[in-house]
Amino acid sequence: MWAVINRLEQLIETLGSLARACLLLLVLLVSANVLIRYGFDISPVALQELEWFLISPIAMLGISYVLKHRADVRVDFIYERFQARTRAAVDLFSALATCLIGAFLAWACWQYMMQSYQIGEGSPDPGGLPHRYLIKAFLPLGFALFALQGIADALRALSGLFATPPITAEMQS
Repeated sequence: MWAVINRLEQLIETLGSLARACLLLLVLLVSANVLIRYGFDISPVALQELEWFLISPIAMLGISYVLKHRADVRVDFIYERFQARTRAAVDLFSALATCLIGAFLAWACWQYMMQSYQIGEGSPDPGGLPHRYLIKAFLPLGFALFALQGIADALRALSGLFATPPITAEMQS
C-alpha cells in the first residue's frame, strides 16, 4: 500500500515542481513585459496572453501539490483533540470526498477541453496565441491529480485506521 502512496505522491511532487517552474517563469515574464512596455513602448499580445496561460498550470497542478504538503486551510481546533483512529476516520472521509469531487470535475472538464480541441480554438486577438485547448487540458489534468492525491490520502487514512496500536511501556508491565 505504501508503494502505491509513494508513487502517487511522487507524481504529484514532480508536477508540483512544474507548477513552481511556471510560477518563476510567470514572474520573469511579467517583469520582462513591464520593461518592454515602459522601456520600448512595445506591448506584444502573445506575451500578455502567455501570462494568463501560465496561471492555468500554476493553479491546476498546484492544487494537488498543496494538498500533498498539507498547506491547505484546515480547522484543527477540534481535530487535534481526537484520538488517532478518529482522526484517521475523519481523514478517510475527507479523502474519499476529495476523490469523488476531483474525479467528477475532471470528467466534467474533459468535454470542455475536447470542444476547444475540436474547433481548433485560438486567441480572438490578432497576434494572440493559438491552441487554447492545451491550456484547457490543465483543468481535467489538475482535477484528476487532485483525485489521485485523495486516493493516496485515503490509503494513508486506511492504514492509520486499521493499524494496531503501538505497545507502550505501561502495557508491557
